[in-house]
Amino acid sequence: MAAAAGDGTVKPLQSAMKLANGAIELDTGNRPREAYTEYLRSIHYISQVLLEEVETTKGKTRLKPTMPAAAPIPQPAGRHRRVYSDEGGKLSPFLPPEIFQKLQGAESQSCKKELTPLEEASLQNQKLKAAYEARMARLDPSQAMQKTSLTLSLQRQMMENLVIAKAREETLQRKMEERRLRLQEAANRRFCSQVALTPEEREQRALYAAILEYEQDHDWPKHWKAKLKRNPGDLSLVTSLVSHLLSLPDHPIAQLLRRLQCSVYSALYPAVSRAAAPAPGCCPPTPNPGSRRLRPSQSLHCMLSPPEPSAAPRPQDSPPTPPLQPGPVGSPSPLGDTASGLPDKDSSFEDLEQFLGTSERQGRGRGVQPEPQLQQLKTAVEEIHNAVDRLLSLTLLAFEGLNTAASKDRCLACIEEPFFSPLWPLLLALYRSVHRAREAALSRSMELYRNAPPTAIGIPTKLLPQNPEAKGATGYPYCAAAQELGLLVLESCPQKKLECIVRTLRIICVCAEDYCPTPEATPQAGPPPIAAAAIGADDLLPILSFVVLRSGLPQLVSECAALEEFIHEGYLIGEEGYCLTSLQSALSYVELLPRGGLAK
Repeated sequence: MAAAAGDGTVKPLQSAMKLANGAIELDTGNRPREAYTEYLRSIHYISQVLLEEVETTKGKTRLKPTMPAAAPIPQPAGRHRRVYSDEGGKLSPFLPPEIFQKLQGAESQSCKKELTPLEEASLQNQKLKAAYEARMARLDPSQAMQKTSLTLSLQRQMMENLVIAKAREETLQRKMEERRLRLQEAANRRFCSQVALTPEEREQRALYAAILEYEQDHDWPKHWKAKLKRNPGDLSLVTSLVSHLLSLPDHPIAQLLRRLQCSVYSALYPAVSRAAAPAPGCCPPTPNPGSRRLRPSQSLHCMLSPPEPSAAPRPQDSPPTPPLQPGPVGSPSPLGDTASGLPDKDSSFEDLEQFLGTSERQGRGRGVQPEPQLQQLKTAVEEIHNAVDRLLSLTLLAFEGLNTAASKDRCLACIEEPFFSPLWPLLLALYRSVHRAREAALSRSMELYRNAPPTAIGIPTKLLPQNPEAKGATGYPYCAAAQELGLLVLESCPQKKLECIVRTLRIICVCAEDYCPTPEATPQAGPPPIAAAAIGADDLLPILSFVVLRSGLPQLVSECAALEEFIHEGYLIGEEGYCLTSLQSALSYVELLPRGGLAK
């Protein structure tokens, strides 16, 4: 029995040591995120073993009621606050700001630092002392004179090393101070030090001086500046330069990026936590069977599952449903007051502006948000804009060759991707809490109309597949567009999300031309621009509304609201802005579809 008890004690100890060794190996291999997870897993395992020992010692009856059930896979989620992140009531963890800050700073701490002269002398003295001890161990006790000589020689060499190192360090500090003052003068000349500077300008001047100091110790900025001078219009150089710049954790601009990310995260986290906390006595939201839900993510941030093709039957297989038509004047409509705003299957959506104006007023009356929540969102948005502007202006200061319109836009796009990647899940959670009422209305419409045929949404029959069985068509019409739209939630950069919307509308145009080819249509390479497509806005909007219904993603409301805020103004007046506005119009239309229009 004693041997068995001993084996039972050794086995958990070996498992704990194995987990700790794995974490140490990951930490040594410069993988701080994975090491942090393994450390927490080993601590969780050790605590579970200790709790089981206490339970065995003091009796199961006293500890059983308060003991939490051990999870099959240890998760370090006990001390992290959790927030609601989807309409089904699923919980998804967000890291506390202090943990997020540690993870963001792990890269900069892991970079190798140069040893100072005193540190080098200390290492040399340690090697001398080790060699001295080895020689002393080989001498006989009778060789006292040699031992004394070795001791005196060691002391002399160690003292010489320290004196030389101290002199080198003083000289190096004096030169560094002279260089710092020289670079500070250059920064003052750049920022016109004779006028009073604001605190932001003083901080930017200090950062610019740090950049000049960095360039004194590294040669790669000079090479990149020469490349930009030789090829001023090459935008691929801009992309490579900014990506390389932000990948170096010791560069002042990369350090500023991490500081600004931590500042924005710290501002977003309490707002999202307060907004997502359920009110006392309230139950979590009930899951909606027709809406897409978040799946558990293996990453640190919540992630939406990619859209699968809908399992709904094809329109030709579903039972015939009469199109939604307005009732006669003076007779009550069984579909409610909003039924009169729906077009029939042959209408051209010409009354959409009036309909959207009415829906906007109704949406404002129904979805008024508390003022503190809106104010928190405005504050966070303003802070994000300021952070991106600071990063862009500092990059343009460091590399003057980027100060052209095209290079500036490309530089901004390259900065936004690494900046938004860790922040977008939390930012989207705040947007979703503000637009919760609109998302709920859109989710109800998606549930009610998920099996509706395209003609019931107003798509003309000429823009639907003709004889799809003969052509071997599978799925529902415009299925490829719905799948492409579902990929939007997997991106974490506003520019890439906007590109996904543009691709969705281009796929719609290509599908419409395949379903309804025109005799004068000529094949062209690549997808056609939206403005040059065969279908117009009157046909595009009902098709896009159908695609939105089949996507099953009510969070598109919040995604579009965030994109409208963070997309560069230059994109909003071109094809990208047209596509975003079309999607927002389709979302508003679907949101206010009549509730009694279709029966399951």
